[in-house]
Amino acid sequence: MKQIVTLLLILVLGTGLAAQDTENPFFRAFATPFGVPDFDQIRYEHYLPAFQAGMQQQKDEIAAIVSNPEVPTFENTILALERSGRLLDRVSNVFFVLNGSMATDEMQEINNTVTPLLAKHGNEISMNADLFKRVKAVYEQKDILPLQGEDLVLLKETYKGFVRNGADLQGEKKERVKKINEELSMLTLTFGQHLLKENATFMLIIDDEADLAGLPQSVIDVAAQDAKDRGQDGKWVFTLMRSSIEPFLTYSEKRDLREKIYKGYINKGDNNNELDNKKIAARIAALRVEKATIMGYDSHADFVLEENMAKTPANVYRLLDQIWKPAIARAKEEAGELQGMIKKDGGSFSLQPWDWWYYAEKLKKEKYALDNEMIKPYFELNNVIEGVFYVANRLYGLHFIERHDIPAYHKDVRVYEVEEADGTHVGVLYLDYFARQIKRGGAWMNSFNKQSNMDGRAVYPVITNNLNLANPGPGKPVFMTFDQVSTLFHEFGHGLHGLLSKCTYNSLSGTSVSRDFVELPSQIMEHWCGHPDVLKVYAKHYQTGEPIPQELIDKIEKAGHFNQGFVTSEYLAACYLDLAWHTLTEPVEHNALTFENKTMKKIGLIDEITVRYRTPYFAHIFSGGYASGYYAYIWSEVLDCDAFAAFTETSLFDQKTAAAFRRNILEKGGTEDPAALYRQFRGKEPDVKYLLQNRGLN
Repeated sequence: MKQIVTLLLILVLGTGLAAQDTENPFFRAFATPFGVPDFDQIRYEHYLPAFQAGMQQQKDEIAAIVSNPEVPTFENTILALERSGRLLDRVSNVFFVLNGSMATDEMQEINNTVTPLLAKHGNEISMNADLFKRVKAVYEQKDILPLQGEDLVLLKETYKGFVRNGADLQGEKKERVKKINEELSMLTLTFGQHLLKENATFMLIIDDEADLAGLPQSVIDVAAQDAKDRGQDGKWVFTLMRSSIEPFLTYSEKRDLREKIYKGYINKGDNNNELDNKKIAARIAALRVEKATIMGYDSHADFVLEENMAKTPANVYRLLDQIWKPAIARAKEEAGELQGMIKKDGGSFSLQPWDWWYYAEKLKKEKYALDNEMIKPYFELNNVIEGVFYVANRLYGLHFIERHDIPAYHKDVRVYEVEEADGTHVGVLYLDYFARQIKRGGAWMNSFNKQSNMDGRAVYPVITNNLNLANPGPGKPVFMTFDQVSTLFHEFGHGLHGLLSKCTYNSLSGTSVSRDFVELPSQIMEHWCGHPDVLKVYAKHYQTGEPIPQELIDKIEKAGHFNQGFVTSEYLAACYLDLAWHTLTEPVEHNALTFENKTMKKIGLIDEITVRYRTPYFAHIFSGGYASGYYAYIWSEVLDCDAFAAFTETSLFDQKTAAAFRRNILEKGGTEDPAALYRQFRGKEPDVKYLLQNRGLN
């Protein structure tokens, strides 16, 4: 297949496309329910011609805008630009969503080919002097044009997008930014591909049953299935996926094996081999500094945060520092308790990072008579899905109908039509919850189609939710930890943000909001998943169907603040590391490990805790969209804790409050200032006290 892809590229780029291939599904309307991608028909060889045709189509559309002899107007320039590139968007949405969850060798090779082409194409548009001249001409009349609401926001955001991409630059500066953008596109791609390969290649293979000591049977069964899938029949395999490594670190009595898999995880991208990411990360950071300087900013963080709620690095540091002090103090207390557990257990060694999960679980069981295995039977995947649907129904009246006639891209993916209470179609939701070797790690939401309603053409959202749960095999129950349940609710919240969008323009709809606002709709959902009234509805024993007993709910509530010093500190440390890399003011390629160690020492992270994401595998900031924005989760947590208080002050499913949250947050996309939207919902500024209470740090 690689040879076919390469040959096709030569043919496409060498001879051009004389006509669109009628056999290529991207060149015709998908003959599927609701126009979802026709996964049954799409083949690897369809992508490159569709990308090429899409780019050419948009070039022609841009040329038409630029050559228009009429005076630039909102209609013939801004709206014409918004309309452009529909074919390119179509193929891009399908390809890049699938490349996260189905990253085969063929998909990665196509990615390597199209990424520089797309970077160049984007540069040609964003730095087109004649196009920018027309956009600027319309923008300069914004105060006298009869524009309001979403139209005015679109004009401002379009103009700002050009300026922030370097359109206002001249000569060498403009050309240098082009080169930086193209180099960054390839570096960030390579960084992510290295991690995908690291995750796929590391295996802790156990062939002696004695080395499974302490592991629950459900964990052992999953490891056996994973071994079978990898051609290691009769053995047990543990990987670097969180759904594999965390239960091993939590329960394994074999300290040497805990150390081995832990170090395998924290050394991803840091093995001085062909997959090493240290120099790549340093180069990315240096290029970002250089670009920010050319654009007139002190640092990349200054450049990015100008567009976020935080506005400045100083404001982010102010929030982090406010939470860091009580968090690290609590973490030190927790480390002392765990060291006591080691001594009580007969150990004479000092607590190490690979010991933390194991002894924390023992301590939790001792203090609260609670461990994960006690509650897992009540958190079976199917019941949890019904639970999150229940919450969405009670809040917003939504119904989720599983559809087997809508094509899916993998046999494990479940597809749902989403309807309003009155039966009106809302959109389509794909649930892709299982880990596989060709899927990137973590959890995320994405869109095959974003909602829009431009020119009377209603586009309904087609949304995906992704987790990386261990698959125990056909017909076996899928048990979840409470953290995994929270993650499922979290990603579903992002899904609701995409599904319930009511915007005119694609570029402003759904999750097209600032990084420190986008986590509000996701994180607020986590509050319902653990609420006693909701647990009684969906947390049912997988065999008997009996609701979770009140005794267990009480234990979960009492243990709610357990280990929060660790959880908060390892996360905040990553926030500080992100900011350290992106508040640099000189384009110097630092030694990544020296820089990271210096940063951790500066904030006072204790040796027993490793920063949640070390530089060589910090994909959020070096291959994702969270550079200078990893703090967004804690910033949004201030909002979500304050927002949930609006419900607890009334009732858990208060319809007036839910309607206000839907109207002001979920439906608005990026059509208004997020701070203003929040005030419209809440009637006041958010208060950090609710976050501190929620984490037990007050």
